Amino acid sequence: VFLLGAKAKSVRQSALFEVQGIGAMQRSDVLQALDSVLEPWRFKDYCPNGLQVEGRADIRRIVTGVTASAALIDAAIALQADAILVHHGYFWKNEDPRVLGMKKSRLAQLLAHDINLIAYHLPLDAHPTLGNNATLARVLGITPLGQGGEQNLLWRGELAQPMRLADWAGQVQRQLGRAPLALGAADKLIRQVAWCTGGAPGMLADAVALGVDAYLTGEASEPCAHIAAETGVAFVAAGHHATERYGVQALGEHLAQTLGLDVRWVDIDNPI
Repeated sequence: VFLLGAKAKSVRQSALFEVQGIGAMQRSDVLQALDSVLEPWRFKDYCPNGLQVEGRADIRRIVTGVTASAALIDAAIALQADAILVHHGYFWKNEDPRVLGMKKSRLAQLLAHDINLIAYHLPLDAHPTLGNNATLARVLGITPLGQGGEQNLLWRGELAQPMRLADWAGQVQRQLGRAPLALGAADKLIRQVAWCTGGAPGMLADAVALGVDAYLTGEASEPCAHIAAETGVAFVAAGHHATERYGVQALGEHLAQTLGLDVRWVDIDNPI
């Protein structure tokens, strides 16, 4: 596990790994294994799922992370990775399709080092055991009771024991390592919660309809304060990156266990 807030040069200097004695797999077999688990064809998504940038055909080492940023690419190069597996990849719907500036620099690095970029967005959010929602529930001690909403991305569950909003927000901070934005009465008793990791403030109204005591996601939007105040359902924004660190880690561990690949998790800090 690598926690990177500085440049990947320090990783390159301190981690001199040789990829020896590790079994290689064909890229096509790795992708088939991922698709069989995540079933991306079931989702209407905002980006292509699966292979986004083609690199070398043989894969031994995979670096996992939340977002395919330049810093993560640098870390993958330093670790001599054959592939990068992320939740946030490239080629989003309605983005500028031209290969300019930041996009050119990122792609140039991947292509120059023959590194595959593999990304799964909504399929990784929704997976019942490896997904972001499922793994966040385990981290926060929430017992899932069901899934619903658009593409089954809104989850509902209950806490191990009821607690005041202020206390639950404190628990979230301790588990995720960052202070959440909590909207609602500090002494409101929280029993049942709904959640959707990442940027899903628009699902607050759907959570209200479920009759839960609180809704947790990664980011807030302006209407959230009014909805929380007028409905009495607490709203907690715990960080987009902070709530989506666990699914890709679980997916990487699954690949390591089932395929015998060398998988390295790299956490590039992001305050959003």
